[in-house]
Amino acid sequence: MPIVTVLPNETLCPEGAKIEVPTGARLAQALLANGIRIPHACEHNCACATCHVIVREGFDSLDEPEDEEYDQLDTAFGSCALSRLSCQTVMGESDITIEIPKHNRNLVNEE
Repeated sequence: MPIVTVLPNETLCPEGAKIEVPTGARLAQALLANGIRIPHACEHNCACATCHVIVREGFDSLDEPEDEEYDQLDTAFGSCALSRLSCQTVMGESDITIEIPKHNRNLVNEE
């Protein structure tokens, strides 16, 4: 089973983490199931960019994003060529390393 290494994020995962994620699983749901509270204002419908992550290692092992994901990534704070929406990212067979950006444009954050 592939391993997702989550780099430290001072709010969501201060120590960083390594989690096993089954091939074919969506990254956002796997993060949430492992106690990493990735923002997801649109409830995983690819209608916002709050679950934006940067894939620091293993990017090429993931499927190509759909046009709808690219459209949302255009609005993500700090988006780059290695950006993905975790709600749309389906795990492949290889390990990946992700960074959860410190800031996002979550206009409905209730915390």
